[in-house]
Amino acid sequence: MADDNFENPPENNARDRSRERSVPSGRMARLGTFGGLVGGVVGGMAAEGARRLSSGERVSARDLILTPGNVRRMTDKLSHLRGAAMKMGQMISLDSGDVLPPELAEILARLRDQANFMPTRQLDKVLREEWGADWRHQFKWFNPRPIAAASIGQVHKAMTRDGEELAIKVQYPGVAKSIDSDVDNVMTLLRVAGFAPPELEIDKLLASAKKQLHEEADYSREGAQMELYREQLADTPGFVVPRLHEELTRGSILAMSFEEGVPIERLEEEAPERRDTAFGNLLRLVTRELFDFGVMQTDPNFANFRYRPSTGEIVLLDFGACRPVDPAVANGYREMLIAGLEGNREEVLTATIAAGFMMPIVAERHPDRVARMIDIVVEQMRADAPFDFADRGFVHLLREEGYAIAQDKQTWSFPPVETLFVQRKVSGIALLGTRLKAKVNLRRIVEEELARTEPYEVTPS
Repeated sequence: MADDNFENPPENNARDRSRERSVPSGRMARLGTFGGLVGGVVGGMAAEGARRLSSGERVSARDLILTPGNVRRMTDKLSHLRGAAMKMGQMISLDSGDVLPPELAEILARLRDQANFMPTRQLDKVLREEWGADWRHQFKWFNPRPIAAASIGQVHKAMTRDGEELAIKVQYPGVAKSIDSDVDNVMTLLRVAGFAPPELEIDKLLASAKKQLHEEADYSREGAQMELYREQLADTPGFVVPRLHEELTRGSILAMSFEEGVPIERLEEEAPERRDTAFGNLLRLVTRELFDFGVMQTDPNFANFRYRPSTGEIVLLDFGACRPVDPAVANGYREMLIAGLEGNREEVLTATIAAGFMMPIVAERHPDRVARMIDIVVEQMRADAPFDFADRGFVHLLREEGYAIAQDKQTWSFPPVETLFVQRKVSGIALLGTRLKAKVNLRRIVEEELARTEPYEVTPS
């Protein structure tokens, strides 16, 4: 690729160049990579199994698949494949990071933080296909070294001829077409390792994952969702949403204004008052998504939020995971929150079951444990004082009760998919609050939003 109209990459790029790997874009190439992964993992399992048997140790598939060698193999291959394979790992890590075995959590954490990016030649091929052979003429400069690389695409910084600084998200080739097969292949790995959900629930999980990933690969849809959030938050201080550049946006390219910011985790270094104000704004956004917008960005990956120290604003990024909020789910949350704020434990249980968060059989078979869990939650909700997200003592108590219930296979069930997406966002934001050691009066935020909004009208199905 010629160097004309290109910004010179940073000088200290030795480490970045080690992450430059071509994306397998064809069906057979991706299948071959998965085949190599499975073969390597099986070989590693066989060798480790033989070693343990010769030493008189007990052997289980789960232990064998999570050897250090296999951890490295899975992280490397899923990072190489990118697309749905990598995205599923990231999704699982955010949903279940607190309860996964340490070795699996390590794989998934690496997938959140580590992504390879396309070589310059492969990038140029994608840009030529979308913008034409003379695409460089539209820019003063275009940095071929990405400023961010994720599961479905990578982001480049560029400047147009009229001096507008842009962020250009370029989708990896072949990713959209490989979603269904990638999801099926990742689920095969989870089954082998013993981490897949009960057999009857797998179809629901697979269908849900495929639908979301196809939506995230639709950059036209994402651009429209980004503009929706710009409109919704136009008069709300504390947030910045990039502006869509429609002329340069294509099927595999999303062009938007470049918005300065630092990683959201840097908020932890700010004065407590400033940190808590910014995180409080983020919590209010979640309640507005649930009870006001009727749409929610359901991917709480920390990389989707940036912070501006100069203004205290939060920059919102990545709207591919936006989806409508099911009115029944939102109303279920509303009823649970109202009952919790009133201290009505019976109503909390009734609303929890009605919304699909808990099956009736759980309360029937484990009434004492369920009652203790509700007591813990209600006590935390009703406190008219700053909630300390860094104090996770009550989470440990909830997990103990939940784990004991989970041992009863008769209570196993798969919550409604729409509930899972909302809960994923709520849980992910809570984890961010823990990371930031934020202290925010949750009760007041919830009360204000409940008072400002009305229940959704639910159309009978």
